[in-house]
Amino acid sequence: QSMTTNDTIFGKIIRGEIPSKKVYEDDDVLAFHDIHPVADVHFLLIPKKYIPTLADTTAEDIAILGKMLHLAPILAREQGLTDGFRTAINTGRMGRQDVYHLHIHVFGNKPGGEPLKVMLGK
Repeated sequence: QSMTTNDTIFGKIIRGEIPSKKVYEDDDVLAFHDIHPVADVHFLLIPKKYIPTLADTTAEDIAILGKMLHLAPILAREQGLTDGFRTAINTGRMGRQDVYHLHIHVFGNKPGGEPLKVMLGK
């Protein structure tokens, strides 16, 4: 897969070839619910520009990375996560990245629910 063609499932979602339950969309970013949620709320924020992993970002990507991090708490609150949430970016094989299109997981349980479990490295 080249840096210009995006044949990942996320590329197909961006192009509208595969449906998704959208949380947010603009010219640069798409956010949609994860099909395998690990909490009450679990959505993904992805750049529309194809970037395989966080390790593949360059200085050109600073604006989109900042925009994604800026949107994470806004969208989390809109989805009912008013008492905290977690973000995660799995990077590469050892980081357990499953889809090679950069994405930020935003997830958490709604107020009154159980806090998220502690993250473990192994």
